[in-house]
Amino acid sequence: MPVMDPRLTPARPDLAAAHLKGLVEAERFVEPVLWQCAIAAAPIRRTPAADGAMDDQLLAGEQFAVLDQSDGWAWGYAKSSGYVGWVDLAGLSSKTQNPDRRITVLRTYGFSRPDMKSAPVVLLSLNSGISTGEREASFVHAGDLGWIHEAHTAPIDQTASDFVAVAEAFLGAPYLWGGKESLGLDCSGLLQMALVATGVPAPRDADQQEDFLRDSWQDVTGDVGRQRGDVVFWPGHVGIMTDSEHLLHANAHTMDTTLESFREAEARIADKENPVRSIFRAA
Repeated sequence: MPVMDPRLTPARPDLAAAHLKGLVEAERFVEPVLWQCAIAAAPIRRTPAADGAMDDQLLAGEQFAVLDQSDGWAWGYAKSSGYVGWVDLAGLSSKTQNPDRRITVLRTYGFSRPDMKSAPVVLLSLNSGISTGEREASFVHAGDLGWIHEAHTAPIDQTASDFVAVAEAFLGAPYLWGGKESLGLDCSGLLQMALVATGVPAPRDADQQEDFLRDSWQDVTGDVGRQRGDVVFWPGHVGIMTDSEHLLHANAHTMDTTLESFREAEARIADKENPVRSIFRAA
C-alpha cells in the first residue's frame, strides 16, 4: 500500500472513504454524506471531545463529508482542504446549499433583523460562505446566520487582488493553533485565508503549502533581495513579506499576528535550529 498523508486520508482500521478502496485496508468502505457548517466556525478535532486538539476549522458555509457518527460527533473530512477529523454535529446542518456570496471583510455580524440596532446572531469571518435570499435596505438575509450588511459580501466568484493586503488585515489577531478565522489563527491559516480570498485554493498546513507553491510559483530562495509578496517557509512555519524588510506572520513567540523585521525573525528562528528552507514569489 502507498504511504498516504494521515491528515488527508479518511481511513481507520474499521472504516474508510469509498474513494480509498484498493489504496488502504479497512473493514468497510462508505460513501460520504455532505453536511455544512452552520455556525461561525466549527473546530475539526483529533478526537470526538470538546477538549480534543483542534487541527483545522470549518467556516460558515463550508462542507464536511461525514463518514461516521458517534455520540453527537461526525468523523470525516473537509471538502475544501481534505483535512480529516471530528466535528461536533451541533455546528453542522444536514441541509446543504451552495453559497452564492462570501464575506469579504475581516469580520461582520449577522443580525436578527435588517437593522444594525437589532441583536447580533453570529460574528462571521473572512471567506465564510452564505446563501442569500431576501434583501432589505442595506442588508441581505442569510437564513439562520441572520441579516448581513451586503457591502461586506461579494459574489462567491469575486476575489481580492492582493493577498498581502488581505493578510495585513489580520494584524494583531490572536494566535490559535488550527485556527483560520479573524478571532484566532495560526501561520498557515493566515496564508491560506489570504490566498483563498484571491481565488487560490491553498492547502491547510505549511508543509503542504510549501509543496503547492513550489509547483506554481518562482523559487527565489537563493536570491539576496526580498520583496512584497514573497512567502517564506521554515520547517513548520510560514510568513509573508510585506516589503523588502518586514515579515507578517501568526506566531507562537508573540502569540498573535505580528509584523517584524525579517532579519530579527530569521535569526530568532534559526537559533532554534530552524533556518529558512524556501522562499517563493508569485510567477
